[in-house]
Order: sequence, then structure tokens, then C-alpha cells
Amino acid sequence: MDDNTERLNRVFAALADPTRRDLVARLAGADATVGELAQPYDMSLQAISKHVKVLEEAGLVTRSKNAQRRPVHLDAAVFDLMTKWIERYRRQAEDRYRRLDALLGRMVDDEDSKHNRTKDAS
Repeated sequence: MDDNTERLNRVFAALADPTRRDLVARLAGADATVGELAQPYDMSLQAISKHVKVLEEAGLVTRSKNAQRRPVHLDAAVFDLMTKWIERYRRQAEDRYRRLDALLGRMVDDEDSKHNRTKDAS
């Protein structure tokens, strides 16, 4: 597997957890410390730290030292990789639907022609 595939695997695995998806959504709005991230949850700081670590290992977030604070930052660049992957399959699905629409259109036209010939013959 190439590096992009491995990275996508880690990203999608990290985002499989609803708590981590919520953390990412919250970090999209603003950076936050682990303590700030933990506030709305009924779980320990240690549990939130583990979630952040998974996100960090997947490349979704980074942590920096800012005096006593250690804010967690969302790395939006990883979403470009995900978007490219998703877009490729979206285009393929769209092409299949276009071909299906064309086929159904031809079938309707054929059925209309057949119906008109039958009607004209009677």
C-alpha cells in the first residue's frame, strides 16, 4: 500500500468513533485544550487524551505548546486527501447514474415508438 492509502486508512479508522468525529467538528470551529475538549463529556481527561492521541496519530490534529496551554489544532490539509478520494468515487457513481438514465431514456423512447406503431396499425 502506498502512503496515501495508509494515511486514509488511519483517518477513516480514527473517524469511525462518534466521540472523535465530534472532537473534530468542535476543533473545526476553534483550537482547544484537552480540558476544554473534555468539558461536555462524561469521561475522564485521560479518555479524551486517548481520543486526541488517535486523531493525532491519524494526522487529523496536532498539539502545540503555548506557554502553559497545549492547544489541539485541526489539520485541515488531511481533509484534502479525503476529499480527493471521495470525489473520485462520487464521479464514478455519477457516471454510472448518467449511463443508467440514458439507458432508461432509450427504453422509454423504444416503448413509446412501439406503442405508437401499435396504435397507428389499428
